[in-house]
Amino acid sequence: MMKIYTKTGDKGETSLIGGVRVVKYHPRIEAYGTIDELNSYLGYVQLSVAEEKDQKLIREIQDRLFTIGSLLASAPGSKMILPDLKQTDIEALESRMDELDAQLPELKNFVLPGGSKDAAMAHVARCVCRRAERLIIEVSEKETVDALVIPYINRLSDYLFVVARKLVLEAEAEEIPWRPRNA
Repeated sequence: MMKIYTKTGDKGETSLIGGVRVVKYHPRIEAYGTIDELNSYLGYVQLSVAEEKDQKLIREIQDRLFTIGSLLASAPGSKMILPDLKQTDIEALESRMDELDAQLPELKNFVLPGGSKDAAMAHVARCVCRRAERLIIEVSEKETVDALVIPYINRLSDYLFVVARKLVLEAEAEEIPWRPRNA
């Protein structure tokens, strides 16, 4: 039986796939740690959505996030064969967004995150997704990142926004438009 703890990180370092040791605040670690955080929030969002289609898609997204995490955790030049993203993963998000958007009222203002507890959590997931995107872009400026990772994460944050709007509608709540004070 494998133990959960290894004690190899007790001095503030961890290993990337391929064996390279880095500090735990290395940009790659920050990026895939944020992907892990996002995946945890998606576990809640998946339980909140009513349609089986979205429940299934979110489970697929969680799987893709593990793929992205492994890609980010891989040392440059690592020879390990890892799962990959496909253009069809991005297209699946776009297709579902189009379907959901057709069910929603036209968006005429920025909206404040909220409307319902579940929608608020989807907005939290969206914000964590945006943070992950920024961190991945930072990594990509210095090291190679799979070409589909950034577009996928960008589309995922859009999908989470649409899911949040759908959750407000399902809760029979109202979206709260942002009304700037000086307007």
